[in-house]
Amino acid sequence: MENRKQNGDQNQESIYINEQYSNLKTLKKRSIYSIDRLGQSAKKKSSAITEHLMDVYINDQLTMKLVCIPQYLTELTLGRLLTEGIIERLDEVKSLYICEEGRRARVHLAENVDYEPRGFVELTPSCCTDNHILNDYFVSHREVHSVRPIPWEASWIFALADRFAEGMPLHEQTWGTHSCFLARGEKLLFTCEDIGRHNALDKAIGYALRNGIDLSQCIVYSSGRIPTDMAMKAIRAGIPILASKAVPSDEAVALAEEYHLTMICAARRDSMRLYAGKLPKAEISSE
Repeated sequence: MENRKQNGDQNQESIYINEQYSNLKTLKKRSIYSIDRLGQSAKKKSSAITEHLMDVYINDQLTMKLVCIPQYLTELTLGRLLTEGIIERLDEVKSLYICEEGRRARVHLAENVDYEPRGFVELTPSCCTDNHILNDYFVSHREVHSVRPIPWEASWIFALADRFAEGMPLHEQTWGTHSCFLARGEKLLFTCEDIGRHNALDKAIGYALRNGIDLSQCIVYSSGRIPTDMAMKAIRAGIPILASKAVPSDEAVALAEEYHLTMICAARRDSMRLYAGKLPKAEISSE
């Protein structure tokens, strides 16, 4: 389990991060009854995921209420700021503080960031975790740019599918999480889990931001479905390849085509489907 408590650090991009939380509980044991098809029952202990609520303040204004797993909360916050268009670069954040209970995050943006907080706006994302957005910081005026495609190899995606098949710690105990992997070519850089697939993707993106990883050369692999908001997160982050074990919506595919995002879904250990983008290296179209 992660240990995130520290007095504060200054990273290479001059953002001051102060994480006070440490080893927050992600699981709780409960007594359940297991019932088989013959009607026989047995009392057992089972693990359940802990739902964690974190309020995010931007420049002292409550902006987000995030329902999540209490791991990688700084990465989640940074990733969400980027994928919703509040920031474009890490140096647009001056400081980020998370309290000991992980219930409150305070973000202060750099003085040169162009924003103007306005009134209350309630948006309904497709994510099942019921994350709430409390003002239109998230109705961003920033232009969305096309991503720059990169050559890719099918073996990279199959390697991620193989790693996904090995399982993730919390999912193995609960069957209750989504996963997201961050990779560059054949190299796996980061793995994470969360209740919602959107959170997991934001954590992977936030990890890259925090660690100076060039997202324009990366792949993200998600366990979840890809509707338009998931595709837009990858596009805003400048990620050229979005892969998933699951399938996209038709609108998400159209968005990927418009913004030159390579979208690979139904990515399993034996096959994958290319919905948008060019074929991988050394592959010849059957048409």
